[in-house]
Amino acid sequence: MDRNPSPPPPGRDQEEEEVAGGDCIGSTVYSKHWLFGVLSGLIQIVSPENTKSNSDDEEQQTELDEEMENEICRVWDMSMDEDVALFLQEFNAPDIFMGVLAKSKCPRLREICVGILGNMACFQEICVSISSDKNLGQVLLHCLYDSDPPTLLETSRLLLTCLSQAEVASVWVERIREHSAIYDSICFIMSSSTNVDLLVKVGEVVDKLFDLDEKLMLEWVRNGATQPLDQPQEESEEQPVFRLVPCILEAAKQVRSENPEWLDVYMHILQLLTTVDDGIQAIVHCPDTGKDIWNLLFDLVCHEFCQSDDPPIILQEQKTVLASVFSVLSAIYASQTEQEYLKIEKVDLPLIDSLIRVLQNMEQCQKKPENSTESNTGETKKTDLTQDDFHLKILKDILCEFLSNIFQALTKETVAQGVKEGQLSKQKCSSAFQNLLPFYSPVVEDFIKILHEVDKALADDLEKSFPSLKVQT
Repeated sequence: MDRNPSPPPPGRDQEEEEVAGGDCIGSTVYSKHWLFGVLSGLIQIVSPENTKSNSDDEEQQTELDEEMENEICRVWDMSMDEDVALFLQEFNAPDIFMGVLAKSKCPRLREICVGILGNMACFQEICVSISSDKNLGQVLLHCLYDSDPPTLLETSRLLLTCLSQAEVASVWVERIREHSAIYDSICFIMSSSTNVDLLVKVGEVVDKLFDLDEKLMLEWVRNGATQPLDQPQEESEEQPVFRLVPCILEAAKQVRSENPEWLDVYMHILQLLTTVDDGIQAIVHCPDTGKDIWNLLFDLVCHEFCQSDDPPIILQEQKTVLASVFSVLSAIYASQTEQEYLKIEKVDLPLIDSLIRVLQNMEQCQKKPENSTESNTGETKKTDLTQDDFHLKILKDILCEFLSNIFQALTKETVAQGVKEGQLSKQKCSSAFQNLLPFYSPVVEDFIKILHEVDKALADDLEKSFPSLKVQT
């Protein structure tokens, strides 16, 4: 679980006085009396009397007193301690925070209250309690309609924490399914926000939702699909209809502009979409979206990730995002080959070059453990390597399937161009064959036949290196 940035550090004098009186919370040095005071102050802020007296003072309702902000920020920081979180739970603090969220118009106060609940939810017992409170659940989901990015960020963090708890995940999935407006709110954030931290966190929520519930993913993919693509909206007073895939694309572009390494979550969302037919259709049939997604992913693998001047070990950092990117490219390639942007002479050779480069780096990474004889942390290293091997195997399977599909589509002219320009050199063909054989033998054999017509000497050399490929004439 991740946590909020640490708020201002607490002052110690009053705290030490309270502790001296035996007023500490659990095994901590935090004072019960002081915490009661802060929570009582929160209750006063949203009390009916206070709300009425300030009804004509909009600024006072939206601004938080500096002293109160400092104190509630201390509670925010303290709430990462399990003893404090449990004490807040016993004191019915979630109900107080629910009252604040339901009544307060102060963005900073709302952000802090959701942030404290997010910290508390990191502990399973409290997460179950928060999740079982239907009213609190409704209030928290309504926070997704907020216009304040920090509040949205903390709300997304809280939701992700709850969705990551197997015991309560289904409760939140059902609540989100029942609130159809959440789809619009999330799409609006993805399509319009420039706050990359928020985009990444919202992406993680969407990714988790889709991973947990394919039915919900299908519902969201189909949302807006019934509206005619050329329907004018200028004269309509209704809200615009969001389509999921274009919104994901906009978020991915924004995230990439700040740091491509953070793209992992959006690439995985697209990969999940390609596991269902409706998802693939939503990608390739949206006007311009299929082309834009293809261009983005094509550029990532050809010019961004795992480049020729990168050390091979970079693959360990990029293996999961590369698996998602190549998986989506492969799905688009296989389902929409008649599109102009997928014309063989335009994309096949650069893709072959990228695919083989990643496979070559993978070979280097897998050689690394064999050269290491250190045994100080043998058990830990064995576990790590097993995980690495698992993710690298997934990536290799995706790469080989995609490469075989491209090889099947190669024409004599394209092969000749690849031999001339170096994408199909002996070294690169050998690397490809080592990975494609024996599972894709028919594909490699057909390629060798074409290569015989283009460069017989190269074909003969490759056949000597791979005797099983002798083309029967």
